[in-house]
Amino acid sequence: MKDPKPTSCIFPSAADDAVAAERTPPHSNSYRLAYSDPDFLHRDDLRAVRLQLEWLKPDLIQEELDINSTAVIFGGARFQEHHESQLQLKEAEQTLSLEPDNPQLIKKHRIAQNRLKNSQFYDEARKLSHQITQASQACGGKDFVIVTGGGPGIMEAANRGAADAGGKSIGLNIVLPYEQKPNPYVTPGLCFQFHYFAIRKMHFLKRARALISCPGGFGTLDELFDTLTLIQTHKIQPVPVILMGREYWTQLINFEFLVEQGAIDEQDLELFHLVDNAEQAWDILEKHWFSD
Repeated sequence: MKDPKPTSCIFPSAADDAVAAERTPPHSNSYRLAYSDPDFLHRDDLRAVRLQLEWLKPDLIQEELDINSTAVIFGGARFQEHHESQLQLKEAEQTLSLEPDNPQLIKKHRIAQNRLKNSQFYDEARKLSHQITQASQACGGKDFVIVTGGGPGIMEAANRGAADAGGKSIGLNIVLPYEQKPNPYVTPGLCFQFHYFAIRKMHFLKRARALISCPGGFGTLDELFDTLTLIQTHKIQPVPVILMGREYWTQLINFEFLVEQGAIDEQDLELFHLVDNAEQAWDILEKHWFSD
């Protein structure tokens, strides 16, 4: 008769003791188990512990699911797919027709026109994500897994493209003062929520094998320049950084001006690629990932 297989640990687990402790009502908060006491965990003094937890939870889950590498797609939450942008423009046109000389309504109408123009990047992000996810599945689904900020707009498009290809994708959401919820295309078991922007940005880059930045606002710019700075200063290994939407990016940022002013070096312009569409972006990624 074989000896029984030894357990990995002779002590009760933390989960076991948490259940056991709940059987006896606590005399006071001080009597609660430290890890089961929200008031204690939320103290300012525990910030270092919370930072560590936000790092560990997504990292351990991705490790357990054998996610080796990722492809990050950034982009604006306000750039919706074409038909939604058309509806927004139609609404702006109707409102403007009632007060055609109102400067605020004229401005809102112009913004709606631009959002409709930029809705093309919803489609491009979806196409590129689909292509990347197909390549990921051909490699066993452990590499080049799509990561986004998990929200609406272009983030949704990228998660959607992965779902279209039958693959998984990651969403790194963050708690905001206004309502923030994951888009419906993020793989549920890979949908994370953060309190700390800094830890969230570290997770964007830890497994990244490429970063694709579509048109967006402050958040997109923050994430893009954080990445470029880390590559420029050799804090991370170089990865392809692709700016999709040449016209948008060259109007938004005068990169040559930075060179002329001596703020960056000429070779820093080689840290990123400007492209117009998903096909051009994929050409760069394919050469970088799969060419000998």
